Amino acid sequence: MSDVNLKIGPLPDRTPQKLTVLVDPLLASELDAYARIHSQKYGTDVSASALVPLMLETFLASDSGFRRAKKS
Repeated sequence: MSDVNLKIGPLPDRTPQKLTVLVDPLLASELDAYARIHSQKYGTDVSASALVPLMLETFLASDSGFRRAKKS
């Protein structure tokens, strides 16, 4: 199989990493509200803790200054 070339190379490590974050009560309440609204809209119960990683990924992907700084 060493002569086979695939467009997708070896997969990166996708093992979840635990990160503890402390937020103020107002932010915790807003995250819970967002999770509630998301659950109602899509008909699937989801917790704020499940949504936060997606929110962070979206935020980092949309921050052009961060992307430029990473390249330099």
